[in-house]
Amino acid sequence: MPETPIRVLVANRPRLMRQVVLSTLADQAGISVVGEVEDEQEVASLVAKTRPDFLFIGLDETRRRPPLCDLLLKQFPSLRIIAVAPNSDTGVFYWASFEIHSATMEASQEGVLDVMRKKEIRRERGNA
Repeated sequence: MPETPIRVLVANRPRLMRQVVLSTLADQAGISVVGEVEDEQEVASLVAKTRPDFLFIGLDETRRRPPLCDLLLKQFPSLRIIAVAPNSDTGVFYWASFEIHSATMEASQEGVLDVMRKKEIRRERGNA
């Protein structure tokens, strides 16, 4: 039986960053892009509608967790968020258990795909 594809929602700013992420994921086996968001105001509703495993967002400040992460991870604890800074090689991976966690990752195709495919981080899709 084939494995369920990894569901991804892309909400990066600027548009060029979204296009890079979409292009990177387009030909990846086992990954399905379930939507693209331009307006940050629409992210929460589209996450609720599409129930992605991963959400890509832009990272404005590398030292501060975006408030959107707290909001979404409280509502959707099985969601994983990859935040990438458009003007540097910095990316942060956020997830929740009892607390919201993060880990520095390489902001490259290899780094992103490595994080998305790690089985110990991808938990079974639950009752979020």
